[in-house]
Amino acid sequence: MEQLLNEFSVALPIEKAWRILTDIEKIAPCLPGASLEEIDGETYSGSVKVKVGPIVASYKGKASFIEMDHAAHRAVLKAEGRDTKGQGNASATITAELNQDGEQTKVKVTTDLAITGRVAQFGRGVLSDVSSKLMGQFVTSLEEMIETDTKPAAKKDKVSPTGKNETLSEGGNESQTPPPSVASEGPRKIAHKETEPVDLLNMAGSSLKKRLIPGGFGALVLVLFLLGRRRRKNRLRAKKS
Repeated sequence: MEQLLNEFSVALPIEKAWRILTDIEKIAPCLPGASLEEIDGETYSGSVKVKVGPIVASYKGKASFIEMDHAAHRAVLKAEGRDTKGQGNASATITAELNQDGEQTKVKVTTDLAITGRVAQFGRGVLSDVSSKLMGQFVTSLEEMIETDTKPAAKKDKVSPTGKNETLSEGGNESQTPPPSVASEGPRKIAHKETEPVDLLNMAGSSLKKRLIPGGFGALVLVLFLLGRRRRKNRLRAKKS
């Protein structure tokens, strides 16, 4: 069992940062190689594609919140990932705490990580190196998402057949209050775009490339996907919009 202590900052007030970072469906597209495929209550199922040389493999996993304290901005997530060929698996319990830091939000993360199979041979140093690069890519995508979301939508007036002005978004749809959502029962499939696999050879150090095994690192990458909102070791700051 490995315990990792990490922190990062987001250039958002704490309430907004909390909403975004606990919305797995929203942030899943920011995760390299990852796809969120199904939500069943509080359980999230997904997959990750990884590439080592000419070999491309896919790995499955699930995650669920076991604690969510909105007042204290503290959440605990349990995640498990498995190589579909049985060559390795990983599980993690992640505790995240958000605190206001001026105009930013600081996120402190404690991760208890257990790994079995081939990936276990690489040790903590390798896990930190690869995961740091994965999280760097994630934060870059997160920055772009936040910047896009905070830009005001361009609007223009259109005269309706009745002679009244109607405000339209740039896409041409009339602005209106959306109808209340209807709660659905059972698993909900998530539509997602085809993702490019994570190229692990480009992420691993040169001394590790000969030892890199997709069956092992796939389990690691999958857990990193399921930990998506729990950023890795470096202080990574999202750009202010």
